Formats: sequence, C-alpha cells, structure tokens
Amino acid sequence: MAWIRTIPYAESTGKLRRLYRRVKGPDDNVDNIMLAHSLRPHTMEGHMALYKNVLHHRANQVPKWYLEALGVWTSVLNRCAYCVEHHAAGLARLLGDEAAARSIRNAFEAGEIPECFDEREIAGVGWARRLTLEPAELAQADIEALRQAGWTDGEVLELNQVVAYFGYANRTVLGLGVSTAGDILGLSPSGDGWHHR
Repeated sequence: MAWIRTIPYAESTGKLRRLYRRVKGPDDNVDNIMLAHSLRPHTMEGHMALYKNVLHHRANQVPKWYLEALGVWTSVLNRCAYCVEHHAAGLARLLGDEAAARSIRNAFEAGEIPECFDEREIAGVGWARRLTLEPAELAQADIEALRQAGWTDGEVLELNQVVAYFGYANRTVLGLGVSTAGDILGLSPSGDGWHHR
C-alpha cells in the first residue's frame, strides 16, 4: 500500500475514524492515497478539501470530464501510475464511455493530443504540459493564448488548480510509494460531501 506505516479503517479511532467515514467508499474502502495520511489526519483533511474543491465543486464551470482528463495528463507527465489508473477510471465513469476514455488515455501515454479534443481543449492540454514540466518558463502570453482559444480567466484558474493539485497528489503518491492494491478505481466524491461512490 505505501512505504510508510498506515492505519487501516478497522483500527482507526477518533479524528482519523471520523475522516475515514467521510472519504470511504463501498465496504469501508479507503483509497490508499488517503490511508497514506493516516499518521497525520490533519493532512488528509487538507488534501481532501483541496481535491473536492478543485475537481468536484459544483461552482466549477469547466466540464468535470475535462478536468479529470487534465488530471490524467498531468499524472502521465509526472509518471504517476497510481493517479493515472484512478483518474482514467474516473474519466470513463464521467464520460459514460470506456472506449473514449481509453482513447484519451492512450493518446496521453503516447505523448499525443486526443483526436476528440477541440482547439480550446488542445490549448488547455498544451498549457497544462508547460505548467507541469516548465512552470518557470510560463509568461503572461501563455494566459493570453488560452484566452484567444476561448478560455475565460475563471476557467484558466480552474485549469491551473487542477494541474497544481495533481502535482501535489502525484508527489504524495510517488514519494511514499503508494500503490493501488486494494483500491476501488474510479470513485469520486458524491454531491456536496466527501463520501466516495
């Protein structure tokens, strides 16, 4: 599961148990990325709040499937297999189309732009690549290029937050050796809560 000790749901108490109840999926399953925080529950609380607000908040205007696709793309670029597996499954669930999600994932893994993406989406993918691999090279002109492609400033903020979140999540997973063993892939928070379905 991870290279550090984690506390399973059955052994949790106090604040950790309360947080686990908020993030668990079917059969009391808690994703390993959350279990990795179990020795410091306050960091799990912060991680989950960031994840929920960046990817699954109802006030976001960018389609959830595209935000999820950017998460897959960022994770591919960072070589984080854990997040690729989880979020490619989530992408398939959001699209309701396994073949389309597999096509997007395959294109990203080949370093290519998915054929189904329009010019606006392509611009977002290119910008996400630069933010992931060359963040210090970005300039105001890169934001202007996104505007020219049809992104509003609020949407650019959403794109930025998703790519930045996945940088954090990828490094959490890679730094602690978190695996998908025992995880249920493709779940996401339901409604306004954190509970995964």
